[in-house]
Amino acid sequence: MTALNNIELNGIRYRWPVRPVVVVCIDGGDPAYIEQGLRDGALPNIARFIQDGFFALADGTVPSFTCPNNMSIITGAPASVHGISGNFYLNEDDQAVVMTGPELLRSQTVLARFADAGARVLSITAKDKLRRQLGKDLDLSAGNVSFSSELASACTLEENGIDGVIDLVGMPQPDMYSMDLSLFVLEAGIRLLAQRRPDITYLSLTDFIQHKHAPGDPVANEFYRRIDDAFGRLCALDVTLALTADHGMNDKSRADGSPNVVFLQDVLDRSFGAGATRVICPITDAFVRHHGALGGFVRVWVRSATVPRQAVIDLARTIQGVELALPREEACRRFDLPADREADVVVIGDAATVIGSRESEHDLSNLADARLRSHGAVAEAKVPFILSRRLNAVYAERARTQSLKSHYIFDFAINGTEPLA
Repeated sequence: MTALNNIELNGIRYRWPVRPVVVVCIDGGDPAYIEQGLRDGALPNIARFIQDGFFALADGTVPSFTCPNNMSIITGAPASVHGISGNFYLNEDDQAVVMTGPELLRSQTVLARFADAGARVLSITAKDKLRRQLGKDLDLSAGNVSFSSELASACTLEENGIDGVIDLVGMPQPDMYSMDLSLFVLEAGIRLLAQRRPDITYLSLTDFIQHKHAPGDPVANEFYRRIDDAFGRLCALDVTLALTADHGMNDKSRADGSPNVVFLQDVLDRSFGAGATRVICPITDAFVRHHGALGGFVRVWVRSATVPRQAVIDLARTIQGVELALPREEACRRFDLPADREADVVVIGDAATVIGSRESEHDLSNLADARLRSHGAVAEAKVPFILSRRLNAVYAERARTQSLKSHYIFDFAINGTEPLA
């Protein structure tokens, strides 16, 4: 076993945990869901953590999307360090590059660093798009495990460090657009913690329920009741449990229920001509049925030498529903983003508005069954930060005097809940 305080990553020294540490990322876990559940008495375990452990709101990474925030959490660092600032960016050849490959992650993970030191590590995510980055540099031949519930039925020892996951969990392969995709992650985590007792576990859920159901909705209530029950069963295994989220969620619909969208590429084309600019929506991934590739943060590359960047910024700032339009340098400074993967202009919507590209490029047909709820803006960057155990004196003082970031969660869970040496 590695000596105490001998594990370091991105400027943070981690103790060797005296009991298993489990960090859960509640995808789309807006604080409003927890507030509603607490008012209704539906979250007895979270209520106990708040009373006996620690609770605060923390700042997540902007853009408030899944990939950047999961990578911030798992590396304990901002996007300027780990390099993942969305699902897409434009490279030097003007090609849209998917940012889910492990080769694009510029930092080792907390999981890999502990595994290299001899810890047993478990990583389970709902969507397989995260799995390879979460499992970067993780030796799966040494008892470590990394898989997704999306592809649970296809797990192999070589690729995931485990097989027979469906039989282990006792649930069928979950549908991508269901609460079961997240519940499978938690049930698998509970069983593997009981069987293998890994030192470090990371469980990342999916936000389909929060995209479709507001706080107080019966389906949302049932989902949160069930994950709260799972949190209680995790804690019964004598772990330190830490809960946070990658982003919040807001209603982005008009009074009549239609999506409240600014199609920015159409606006720019009318003003500057087709081809003068290119809008990229970094929320886009392979699964857009629940949000139509519409989020609160988009990137604009200026492609015409006759169009000043400032003209794009000035125009964007006049559009109702746009909260911020920033040049690259200011966006990177304000949100701690990697400059070489940032656009000429960043445009961010307000709490009630999503920003799209061209109207013709967004399929909104799957949004008719519910009001559009989405994320990506500054308005969705506040997330819960919950620990099942009380903080020691040093970390309690940090929490009292400094602003919390969601990517501090491993630091606080590992270093902040144990007695001081």
